[in-house]
Amino acid sequence: MTVASAPRKLSRVHLALATLVPVYPLITTILYIVLPLTEGWTIWQRTAVITPIMVFAMVFVVSPFVQKRFSSFFLRSA
Repeated sequence: MTVASAPRKLSRVHLALATLVPVYPLITTILYIVLPLTEGWTIWQRTAVITPIMVFAMVFVVSPFVQKRFSSFFLRSA
């Protein structure tokens, strides 16, 4: 026989804060790497280079990290 656990509610504010923690240093690092390599490029060209890197990192690195490490912070008992 299985015991049902209490439903948990997602706190979007807490999820946003937990996501901000790894995203800030990640985007700062990406900028330090990409900006010197793209000197003289327009902003839309730099953004076109940075965006795929950031999306890949968010989907495969940041989101799993946040879900694993901070789930108790942003999932609250309902």
